[in-house]
Amino acid sequence: MKRHLISAADLTRDDAVQILDTAEEMARVADRPIKKLPTLRGRTVVNLFFEDSTRTRISFEAAAKRLSADVINFSAKGSSVSKGESLKDTALTLEAMGADAVVIRHHASGAPYRLATSGWIDGAVVNAGDGTHEHPTQALLDAFTMRRRLVGPDAGLGRDLDGRRITIVGDILHSRVARSNVHLLTALGAHVTLVAPPTLLPVGVEQWACDVSYGLDEVLPKSDAVMMLRVQRERMNAAYFPTEREYSRRYGLNGERMAKMPGHSVVMHPGPMNRGMEITAEVADSDRCTAVEQVANGVSIRMAVLYLLLGGAEFATTARPEGNQ
Repeated sequence: MKRHLISAADLTRDDAVQILDTAEEMARVADRPIKKLPTLRGRTVVNLFFEDSTRTRISFEAAAKRLSADVINFSAKGSSVSKGESLKDTALTLEAMGADAVVIRHHASGAPYRLATSGWIDGAVVNAGDGTHEHPTQALLDAFTMRRRLVGPDAGLGRDLDGRRITIVGDILHSRVARSNVHLLTALGAHVTLVAPPTLLPVGVEQWACDVSYGLDEVLPKSDAVMMLRVQRERMNAAYFPTEREYSRRYGLNGERMAKMPGHSVVMHPGPMNRGMEITAEVADSDRCTAVEQVANGVSIRMAVLYLLLGGAEFATTARPEGNQ
């Protein structure tokens, strides 16, 4: 069976640690004058993006090119998709072009899984974000950033986040980043707490492997990392909170709130930020905020994923059979 990365839930602890450890090796390449490896020379990676993206698309492109792969960037806008072409026909076109891996971002939850299990293409499929479902490489780069900041890059292979307390704040309902992070961080031994107004929590969240809180101030003093999420207005078709000012007052992270966090703790954000809403400029520009590091670490993580999927190394993740998703 072909190997894919569709969901963070498909990763065992050993899988996750292998990716993080491989990314550590890839990060060292970024420190070289020539930031390139010949590992995937002759392979073709297609970035298939049906949603707008800056960080993720460029990060995957940089990762593939640093591994010497050929890269094709495919945007739905201005393509046959805008004329009504189906996902199947697009996939068959990519297969005819000899794609070895397809990195897909799609507005429909489950589209990457469909692509991976359909038989339309033979290449590996990597989920770069599907609807409000998952974004596994974002969770991996978040874990990589936490591990580097909280444990240290020189602590030896296999280090993880056992016992660390991670708080994720904001629009959990529409966040594929939150879902993937809960799966991955708990697999790595971390304790996750979600903080949001009740209207921005998904149905069934009590079944997730994490705690839920409606108040930010009480969890900050015991948080090793606090991840602030953007309110995704583009996915909202109703009023989920009274006003932006009220949301910021209760769930925004400012300098006063950051001062309540332990001295070693870090502030994270997957981007893009709504400065002044979920995070103030004071916090975003502080040394404790890892937003820029997360972008840099994303290239190392995506290099590791592409290398493990296409480079012949052992990687246990496979697409699940229908009905097990």
